Amino acid sequence: MVRYTPLLLLLLMMFAPMHAAATVSDAYRQAIALAASGRDGQAAAMLRGVAAASSGVWQERAATAAKLIEMRRQQDRSQLKISALNGVLLAKYQQQYAAPQPADTRLVGILATLFPGAGHAWLGRWHDAGIAALMVWPMLLLTLWAGKRKMGPVTVFFSLLTLWLWSGSVFSAISLAERGTFEAYVMWWQGLWQASGLPGRPW
Repeated sequence: MVRYTPLLLLLLMMFAPMHAAATVSDAYRQAIALAASGRDGQAAAMLRGVAAASSGVWQERAATAAKLIEMRRQQDRSQLKISALNGVLLAKYQQQYAAPQPADTRLVGILATLFPGAGHAWLGRWHDAGIAALMVWPMLLLTLWAGKRKMGPVTVFFSLLTLWLWSGSVFSAISLAERGTFEAYVMWWQGLWQASGLPGRPW
């Protein structure tokens, strides 16, 4: 058994770097899988650990991926500066495609409050604007008609129904503005990830 010890040591020295690289790549893939399942915080922390424990290409990959996933987590629109080979492509992408700015939800909410359907129309969602107008305006006219005729409980019923539909249209307009902003950001962020040349798809 003693005479085989040098041979075993030689084999261990040969395959230890390969095993370490496999471990690093496995950890990287696990972090990307975490990000794909929506756990961006855990994924970014794991990638920072991979970057600290590795060197060379995998260190750059893990550090870049950690920064990009942290950007998605915080919906950060600032310019990403990375001192790596893929930093050139990232810079060109950011120069060519500006990060989408958040929609003004306050303006959308004010428009939807003042005029049912106006908030959706401002967002360019004309179909939704038509539905909001068709739901609120007839009920508003019925409320005014009942109030003019002093119909008492009927007026109260129509008023409450109108208020419910109107507030729902305002909430819908604000929610669509926020969702549209998020979807536009995610599309821009996916292009940023692809421009970085990183392996794996965390979405």
